Amino acid sequence: MALKIDFEPKFITFDCYGTLTNFSEMSGIAQRMLADRLPAEELERFIHLFSGFRFDEVLGPYKPYDEVLINAFKRTCEATGVSFVKEDAEKFYAAVPTWGPWPDVPEGLRRLATKYKLVILSNTNDEIIMSNVEKLGAPFHAVFTAQQAQSYKPRMPGFEYMFKQLGCKPNDVLHVSASMEYDLQTVEAMGMKHKVFVNRKKTALKAPFLYYEVDGIESLAAAMGL
Repeated sequence: MALKIDFEPKFITFDCYGTLTNFSEMSGIAQRMLADRLPAEELERFIHLFSGFRFDEVLGPYKPYDEVLINAFKRTCEATGVSFVKEDAEKFYAAVPTWGPWPDVPEGLRRLATKYKLVILSNTNDEIIMSNVEKLGAPFHAVFTAQQAQSYKPRMPGFEYMFKQLGCKPNDVLHVSASMEYDLQTVEAMGMKHKVFVNRKKTALKAPFLYYEVDGIESLAAAMGL
């Protein structure tokens, strides 16, 4: 039976990197960079640790996103015995604004934008986010960043900043993310009732709270009757 979301939000809010923008190239850069320095099993471990250190870097006091990536890469190198080269670390940040959307995103967003105000809250810097947004192929009512909020997800201040700027409450919006850790666990803790998990890989994952699940943004549009 097709999913139907029986809720009319004032805004549909989105995570960007990973949810709308294809963020898989973060691992791809590391693979190409280190393929001749690490055997396959150790390279896989490096990529896993790099993801974990990126998450840890955003839990403390705010720092610009380029520093988040550089620090996370440095810590991963130290943990795996790889020589740290700052110029290598800087390649990740330089690449981010060149990345485009997942295939299901442009058409899904276009349909959603015919009826709803679309909003982004992204863990990034102002100077690069609009390059990604422009590639999504749909109009956005507002785009908020960690730089503006001076806080990264999964911490709550970024969401609080977004709600304040929009003049709404958590239950006025439908929040959409491909990440339980960065987004959905936090908005659940903030009392948000209406949230969507984008599970493109159809991972067997079940969080201990209520949410809708879709396999892409086109499926979300269909669930909203569009």
